Amino acid sequence: MLLRLLLLIGLLQMGCVSHTYADAQPLKTALNQGVISLNLGGQFLTASDGRRFTADACKVTEGSLSQCRRMATVKGSQDPELFVSYREGPQSYAFDLPKGSYAVTLHFAEPELQDLVPRQFQVELQGQLVLPDFDVKANRDGHGQAALSRTLLTEVAEGEQLVLRLVPLRGLPILSGIEVLPISQSSTLDKGALIWSDEFDDGAESPVQSPSIDRWQYDIWPAGKVNSEDQTYTDRLKNVRVEAGHLVIEAHREALAGAAYTSGRIHTKDRLDVRYGVIEVKAKLPEGQGTWPAIWMLPSDAFKFATTCDASVGEWQGNGACDAWPNSGEIDIMEHVGFDPGVVHGTVHSKAYYWAKWNQHKGSVLVTSFTEFHRYQLIWTADKLVWLIDDIPYFSYVREGNDWESWPFNEPFHLILNLAVGGNWGRAGGPIDDDSLPARFEVDYVRVYALPDSQAVEKDERSQ
Repeated sequence: MLLRLLLLIGLLQMGCVSHTYADAQPLKTALNQGVISLNLGGQFLTASDGRRFTADACKVTEGSLSQCRRMATVKGSQDPELFVSYREGPQSYAFDLPKGSYAVTLHFAEPELQDLVPRQFQVELQGQLVLPDFDVKANRDGHGQAALSRTLLTEVAEGEQLVLRLVPLRGLPILSGIEVLPISQSSTLDKGALIWSDEFDDGAESPVQSPSIDRWQYDIWPAGKVNSEDQTYTDRLKNVRVEAGHLVIEAHREALAGAAYTSGRIHTKDRLDVRYGVIEVKAKLPEGQGTWPAIWMLPSDAFKFATTCDASVGEWQGNGACDAWPNSGEIDIMEHVGFDPGVVHGTVHSKAYYWAKWNQHKGSVLVTSFTEFHRYQLIWTADKLVWLIDDIPYFSYVREGNDWESWPFNEPFHLILNLAVGGNWGRAGGPIDDDSLPARFEVDYVRVYALPDSQAVEKDERSQ
């Protein structure tokens, strides 16, 4: 069935929606409002961050012949109504759009709780196979009725349409929503003043040196301390170094300190503890099954919202008896696992929403050129988190209220850069590929900007 939406060609109109709190300024929330936003199988919807979705012409009806369906509930999204309605079956969409670059976000949620009918399909965009053998449930950690969003980048030539197809392989394809966001080549992310950076170009006497101790600290850890990771973290130049103007974190297959692999992890705690701002890290990612690079943030006061431990425990990371994590929060700006090449994830963790509850809130973007440099970005305000790549937003998380269980993000956090090997997620796709090692996670710069005036918040006492 061909669904063609004729759109008026014009400038993208950015919407403004205010989240009103006693001491907060209005916040522009519809940063990623698309020219196309469809709630498939559902009605008009305003999302939690202000994005507006139009209703689907297909109505949910009784009977097996209806393509539009609903499921009872969905986890892992602040907008469950977007995901509970969906279309099921082979699908083809054609949109009249001007020549240009576009980010196409597809929203899925697998309705089946049991593996009664395995579901695999392929997604084609502009005639190119972009998601082969796609399994929604497998891409959501094997869990049904959990929201999954995947952003794809594409081009529309003069006189062409944007064409999307879902082709069945096993069972029937499903799709809950479509968004299309124009990518302007001339515009850049609105950032405030630069307040901290490491360009990794300090005039070194040696061509290879350690990262600046004024900006970074090492985590020197054994294998298995967190996430069942297989590497030991060291402070050796072999694993962490600055060379040729770049930070290099390199993983090796070698026996050391009881581990079979070595790598590096550095952080800015007590050097840079930031609350709100725009964070941008220009990096290129390694290839190879078992690699797991990350750009992320942890709370600088890990015990702020802990209920089972305090600072007297000393080390809280990897301590299952201490609920400093997830209570005090985690912000993953970029994660990439080598068994799923090119799929970059942005995720938020809190007591209310984290992976052990199958309810973490996340988005993902397919970056086919992930071994080249890209800018991984986060906008962090008192009300909202937005994840971007190269100024293209692909996921957002909005403050729901004043409770710390869903929003512990009004406290200072620090940055972490690391390259794990294996671990619970890194090994999820199979054994570590030793032939891909050594693997390099390379960073050109790390920059932190103040919020632009339009999003600045001078005072935040809502957690008091």
